[in-house]
Amino acid sequence: MSEIRYVRGDATAPQGKGVKLIAHVCNDMGGWGKGFVLALSRRWPEPEAAYRRWHRQRAGNDFGLGAAQFVQVGPYLWVANMVGQRGTRTGSKGVPVRYEAIDTALASVAEQALELGASVHMPRIGCGLAGGTWSRIEPLIATRLTSRGIDVTVYDHD
Repeated sequence: MSEIRYVRGDATAPQGKGVKLIAHVCNDMGGWGKGFVLALSRRWPEPEAAYRRWHRQRAGNDFGLGAAQFVQVGPYLWVANMVGQRGTRTGSKGVPVRYEAIDTALASVAEQALELGASVHMPRIGCGLAGGTWSRIEPLIATRLTSRGIDVTVYDHD
């Protein structure tokens, strides 16, 4: 079993060798414009374009809470758009984060990582604008990824 490695740095510039998969959380409304996605879009246009297309064509695909979309942005680099938040604002139903959806999406990320032989890199998913707590997210990562031998690095931006 691997352990989660914590580093200071930028999750859009993942450290280490081999194939890498950057995982992050998106909302279920098709909105892309705040938080970590801005850093992704500054580096590569493909994740945002793929996410927007996926949302636009949702009547005919799997877009929704718990879904994950994998976008290749380099020869050995992929981005996982994980739909893990309901809307974008805190309201009567609480914060936007949906832990069950993140858990389901992480299961897909694990399958993709194993297929690609990839390590997984991420910010503290679900804990920024989504309003989640790391103490609820970290065990999901341990169960879905590190327990299966997948190396995970979590980046805390300076």
